[in-house]
Amino acid sequence: MTTGPAGGAADAGAGGPAGGTTGATTDPSAGTAVVLCHGGPGLWDNLAPVADLIDPTQVVHRYDQRGCGRSTGPDDYRLARAVADLDALRAYWGHEQWIVFGHSWGATLALAYAWTHPERTRAVIYCGGVGPGSAWREPCRAESARRLTPEQRTRLAELEDGERTWEEEVDYRTLCWLPDYADPATAEAAARAEAVTPYDINWRANRGLATDLPDVEALAPTVRAPTLILHGEADPRPLANTRLLLDLIPRVRLAVVPDAGHSPWVEARGAVAAELRAFLTTI
Repeated sequence: MTTGPAGGAADAGAGGPAGGTTGATTDPSAGTAVVLCHGGPGLWDNLAPVADLIDPTQVVHRYDQRGCGRSTGPDDYRLARAVADLDALRAYWGHEQWIVFGHSWGATLALAYAWTHPERTRAVIYCGGVGPGSAWREPCRAESARRLTPEQRTRLAELEDGERTWEEEVDYRTLCWLPDYADPATAEAAARAEAVTPYDINWRANRGLATDLPDVEALAPTVRAPTLILHGEADPRPLANTRLLLDLIPRVRLAVVPDAGHSPWVEARGAVAAELRAFLTTI
């Protein structure tokens, strides 16, 4: 683990020139650089399993975004700030270009980085994203609710408001994330394994970034880098909305991962590894 400047911000890696972020980052040695942008917004880096799937000759950087996980930083929860934080990390680590992988909300961040810094973006991997606009929200809510039992829906509603003990917080997170998995037999255990992570959800970051929405439809056509869209076939976020990006991004291809949900590497590790390595060998 190393520490270093992060543009004042969102990395898991350190006291930054733009204002006092501290944290920790991974920093392997030589090779093509890949940076992994976690989702949320307001969560923490959970992408170590993805790093393990990438060819070991490539440098893989992971980080906690501003105010999340182990990172600190002033409350500046805007997409432009998150993009600037990411580029400050690139400069700190000394890369002229890198490949930007984003998961969930991090997929939006990866695209935004690519249209903001086309000269710095070698490729984009857009994993578990939602596509342009907000039409995905209601179908996603409906499908997520359908995957819970009536008892689970009642318990989730009880936990949503007010203070929660740590045990209640773990239950709340588990019920929120359980529908993201494809296999009902293993979904609860997988969701709980993530839910016990001992970091607070940064709800200020969640609200700020979730409402600072870019015009993806207008800006995605300016992404020059080759782009891989990875989407779990059983992700409750509708694939139809993500497919709209195929008509927007010039150099793009879609890989739908069978028998996998929102974090496809959890349930289909081999398939995701194959897709990542095949894509990365072409750029």
